[in-house]
Amino acid sequence: SCSYQRFVSCYRCFYKLQPQLTKSIYDQFISQLRTSIKEEIQEVKNEGNLERLFSSLDKIVEEAKDREEPAWRPSGIPEQDFRSTMVPYLLKHRSHLHRVLREKEEENRKVAESVLMGRDRIAELQQLIQARQQAWQ
Repeated sequence: SCSYQRFVSCYRCFYKLQPQLTKSIYDQFISQLRTSIKEEIQEVKNEGNLERLFSSLDKIVEEAKDREEPAWRPSGIPEQDFRSTMVPYLLKHRSHLHRVLREKEEENRKVAESVLMGRDRIAELQQLIQARQQAWQ
């Protein structure tokens, strides 16, 4: 195989002396490497509780089969992914803020009208007081 040929090229001097031993060492090395990788994968699964996560992922995939619109997928361009996620949220937030701003402006307009009416009423009362004061004198 190709990997054995690379192994042989790395240990060429040793291979020339004992090719059978080199093949045996290679086979043992590959066997131990595979075992080690499988153990590492199992350890990662156990530590991260990946079996449960895979089960929940399978459940999500099953639930999504009936959906009409495609699921969101990352494009690989972080800026584009961020924009595609955040822009709709920010536009919704902006429209909410515009609505709140209009409500506050309307509320302030009504308060300003009330203040002006109060000032007019105060001016009328001051004139009435002055008129009565002059009439009394």
